[in-house]
Amino acid sequence: MGVTTPDLLVEPTSAEAEPAFRLRGVTYTYSGRQTALGGVDLDIGFGERIALLGANGSGKSTLLKLLDGVIAPGGGSLRALGRDVAAVAEGQDSFSFHREVGLVFQDPDIQLFSATVLDDVAFGPLQLGLDHDEVRARCDAALAQMDIAHLADRAPFELSGGEKKRAAIASVLSLGPRVLLLDEPTAALDPRSKWVLVNLIRRLGDDHTIVTATHDLDIVPLIANRVVVLSEERRVLASGVPETILADRGLLIEANLIHEHLHGHGGALHAHEHAHSGEHVHEHGA
Repeated sequence: MGVTTPDLLVEPTSAEAEPAFRLRGVTYTYSGRQTALGGVDLDIGFGERIALLGANGSGKSTLLKLLDGVIAPGGGSLRALGRDVAAVAEGQDSFSFHREVGLVFQDPDIQLFSATVLDDVAFGPLQLGLDHDEVRARCDAALAQMDIAHLADRAPFELSGGEKKRAAIASVLSLGPRVLLLDEPTAALDPRSKWVLVNLIRRLGDDHTIVTATHDLDIVPLIANRVVVLSEERRVLASGVPETILADRGLLIEANLIHEHLHGHGGALHAHEHAHSGEHVHEHGA
């Protein structure tokens, strides 16, 4: 089938003694549920922009939570920024760690809880005990990076879906992280809002290590310099540059990222490929 499986272990892209993230045999099982990750081996170098692809249920969101130290591996080992993530998840040095690694959830309402956008963006820096001028400078910079300075005094519930996504990212940027973890950032956005956000994420890649979980195959070449594909067995199926991964139709079908339908045309049947950008149903008349 020609599955692309280059070396999964990428050397650090900076002078760091080890990569940003190093996973060896990482597993995770939610209590009373099936395995969420079935043994992941992966290195992510500093400065990389990773697109994490996989079908629903392949473990993308769980992997992001592990990288953020929200949860600890059930098995195997995970080091992030020179720290043992199991210790971080238990509270050891977690405050310092979360200043450097920021997770933006798929649902921005989880992260937007204050009276105004500015209050949300200022929340993190205020917890650092910074003075007013430093907090304001960080907020201004984060809002400018997301091109939403004009929304600073708006209530989050007044924002559009795309504006909420950008505000949620700004609330993480104000902490000055080295790493951004983005969970389905373009989900449920209209086309214009989607491409505005994609362009902003591209810019962030100049200064951050970014891991983006997505179903949206058409944004991958713009936001990533490496693609990691998770299988339905919740392991790394393949890793490589976007143009190689996205051209491997057999791989994409195996990972359930595209599928083939049989359509009838004048009595003949032939296959069409469709990208999986969410749950959908096709109806075809007789």
